[in-house]
Amino acid sequence: MTTAHVTCPLCEATCGLEVTFDGSQVTEVRGDADDVFSRGFICPKGASLGALHHDPDRLRTPLVKRDGRHVPVSWDEAFAEINASLLPIMEAHGRDAVAVYAGNPGVHNLSTALYGRVFFKALGTKNFYTAGSVDQLPKHYSSGYLFGDGMTIPVPDVDRTQHLLMLGANPLVSNGSLMTAPDMRGRLRAIRERGGKVVVVDPRRTRTARVADEHHAIRPGTDALLLFALVNVLFAENLTDLGHLAGHVTGVAEVGELARDFTPEAVAPVTGIPAAEIRRMARELAAAESAAVYGRIGTTTQAFGTLASWLVDVLNVLTGNLDRPGGVMFPLAAAGQANSAPGKRRPFRHGRWRTRVRGLPEVLGEVPVATLADEILAPGDGRIRALITVSGNPSLSTPNAGRLAEALARLDFMVSLDIYRNETTRHADVILPGPTPLEREHYDIALYQLAVRNVANWTPAALTSDLPAEWATMLRLTSIVTGQGPAPDIEALDAFVAGQIAQRAGPYDLTLADLEAAPHGVNLGPLRPRLPEILSTASGKVELAPEAITVDVPRLAAELAHVPDGELVLIGRRQLSSNNSWMHNLEPLVRGKNRCTVQVHPDDAERLGLADGEPALVSSKAGKIEVPVEVTEEIRPGVVSIPHGWGHGGPGTQTAVAAAHAGVNSNLVADETLLDALSGTAVLNGIPVEVTPTRPPTGPRAA
Repeated sequence: MTTAHVTCPLCEATCGLEVTFDGSQVTEVRGDADDVFSRGFICPKGASLGALHHDPDRLRTPLVKRDGRHVPVSWDEAFAEINASLLPIMEAHGRDAVAVYAGNPGVHNLSTALYGRVFFKALGTKNFYTAGSVDQLPKHYSSGYLFGDGMTIPVPDVDRTQHLLMLGANPLVSNGSLMTAPDMRGRLRAIRERGGKVVVVDPRRTRTARVADEHHAIRPGTDALLLFALVNVLFAENLTDLGHLAGHVTGVAEVGELARDFTPEAVAPVTGIPAAEIRRMARELAAAESAAVYGRIGTTTQAFGTLASWLVDVLNVLTGNLDRPGGVMFPLAAAGQANSAPGKRRPFRHGRWRTRVRGLPEVLGEVPVATLADEILAPGDGRIRALITVSGNPSLSTPNAGRLAEALARLDFMVSLDIYRNETTRHADVILPGPTPLEREHYDIALYQLAVRNVANWTPAALTSDLPAEWATMLRLTSIVTGQGPAPDIEALDAFVAGQIAQRAGPYDLTLADLEAAPHGVNLGPLRPRLPEILSTASGKVELAPEAITVDVPRLAAELAHVPDGELVLIGRRQLSSNNSWMHNLEPLVRGKNRCTVQVHPDDAERLGLADGEPALVSSKAGKIEVPVEVTEEIRPGVVSIPHGWGHGGPGTQTAVAAAHAGVNSNLVADETLLDALSGTAVLNGIPVEVTPTRPPTGPRAA
């Protein structure tokens, strides 16, 4: 029996785990009580690490499609197939004929996080897509123009704040998102125990809303209106106080002018939150000893995602709570953080290129995945003919998923780096698996840049693997796309890449040896002020009213005339035992009652003739799905909710547990033409739908 201490790579919380082995068999996974960050906290996802490692459906050898069937091959055969098929496409049609889709598991993998950049740069395509444009891209966009870099994102100093206002966020289920924070239940409890207040704005009474002091059930997609109304009150009642920020901010007066028409009385009929409540919320926010405003996926995957993301930090600035203890602060990670590098940095900009079919702009080096199917299906020069997916399942996670599935079947060639043959990788000509989290080294290069405390934790591989690490796979792919063939000198390539990475010194006197000697992590201290040196805007200040954002305000103002009248809109929902689509093949995480339901308020159920547990048809402009009804008062009237990431199975997949708990794919009714106008992020919250029973009513109601 042996024990290893590892950092969980399955969500953003980076919890420390203690894993017990009998030989190579995982016998127990528990929280590491000595971890400097998580202090023993564990969620169902972390506890399932053993089930993931031993999953019989996990791929353990490369697969190549021959005569329509995937067959196991050697690694040399797999790379020879890629070399023989991919290079001719690039030579005949150019590098933009090859696209990349990178999913969120790659962010939790040090190999893909570091070496993926090398491969993507060598590939040189402008058709680069990630899960970001169905998730958090508006926050990168707004932070880029406010602070100068898309990764300079302030996070709530939850361990010291006295007032936390959260919009579209459910950290008790997500374990934090764009806010690396294990044990959010304990952290929220501590706010209340020290006399602080927690306020949640969400169309659903989520797990987080249940433990908050206040819950405001807002109409989906109207968060920017509410936030602008809060700004309006601050100016109208002379409650703005920049404090220590006064010399570091431009554009305050311009924001005041923009907020003039967004009075609480004007936005109340649209948001569903009474004007008096909005005024009280603004006054309490301004009066708090310290406060933090935080918005997450409910605010980013909507029609005004960038404006909402911007206004979150406008409020933090106007109340003097940016870059101060108890407000929102900028983490200082031990490695990989651009805003801690010495020297002058270029200001953020977007739109350096646009997509061929719909003319959508690039943001942070990627283009919106909502147009991937267009770029494959639309004929003409520049059409995408080959696709490489890295730990992603866009067939389930992107809007109008049925059209994307059709597009994937039309590709000339497709390669997938993935441990499963799922709804996306079943289309691949070559599938390249990788080791499990217990078989690879780990360091959260991205997530420590968003942590609510400065920490560092290095996890060595707990077990050996017969599979090559993803960094080696990435280097072989790099060799292919640079014309050096499928069998390079991996050690020489790695020495070059590692040498380049090693030149980027971190801000602490900390070495790998220090981390290896600290299996429970290194505590680098609480967040501390970092202005103005963190800024890389052209002015060197926080630019509170950048034209690249404020240009969209008139579109938002037009929404003041759109008072809902019996409309029904769809939102997603997060589940504790789920992380998008890629963990549904683990029995411990799907056991129990069916959680893939459409939640409906009792008033709407009565009006529409829907019965709890009975199937209903949910339809939109994009498509329709049948899903069981769950009648609940935890969702506001006029709103229905379906969790994302389901819809498993189908020909060619090899995920038996997921197929047995298939659920339905909510993205079949998501309209790929509905986008946040600035960032191109898909609208996945606030989708207009109709819901009808699929069986004739019976019983007293039918009579």
